[in-house]
Amino acid sequence: MEKRNKNDLVRREVIVADLHVREAAEGETPSRVIAGRAILFNTPSAPLWSDEDEEAREIIAPEAITKELLDGCDIKFTMFHDRQLILARSKNGSGTLSYTVDSQGVAFEFEAPNTVDGDKALELVRRGDLAGCSFAFSTHYWDEAFVTRAVEVRDGRAYITYTVKAVTGVYDMTLAADPAYPDTSVEAREFARDLREAAKPAEPETPKVDKEKVTAQLREMRNAANTKVFV
Repeated sequence: MEKRNKNDLVRREVIVADLHVREAAEGETPSRVIAGRAILFNTPSAPLWSDEDEEAREIIAPEAITKELLDGCDIKFTMFHDRQLILARSKNGSGTLSYTVDSQGVAFEFEAPNTVDGDKALELVRRGDLAGCSFAFSTHYWDEAFVTRAVEVRDGRAYITYTVKAVTGVYDMTLAADPAYPDTSVEAREFARDLREAAKPAEPETPKVDKEKVTAQLREMRNAANTKVFV
């Protein structure tokens, strides 16, 4: 995951998807088309973090990702987010990767290339060893026009939901081996830490002390104490 700056963060969302190899009609050669969903709308993610006090998840709102947005991106379809293991690509809406956007999310399909990686992907999907997908996207997490935060407290535990309302880019889609688990990279842990820190209430500011003013007041008090009063 590439972290550009605090207001433009690239991160990954992992989902369980309807991942499959398209069946060939009787008499046809075996299909090499891999299809599924890379993005699901209105579906809670795996926890961004979870402890005894709180749990946080995020959801992608339907308005966050449109076909027009995807058509303006350079999207590489890979295995395990490894860009050396590329299976398909869509650049500015054209290429070997195709996709559609509907009320549920983003569906995709591509014909696996006649390469070692393509054959490996086909076999792992057919066997069910690759059971889901992941995608990398960017948004402005600290801008409420892009991401909102809601908190619900149940039985003394806070349940936090980040709703991504606008995405600035989608960079890759990938076949994932463990779609049930969140990204555990160092960057993902730092991202969760930053979100938690941002959610903490601000510490009350300590009043600033004007040292020169205090020194002048002390000087006046000493002078007053040393002044003799005659009756």
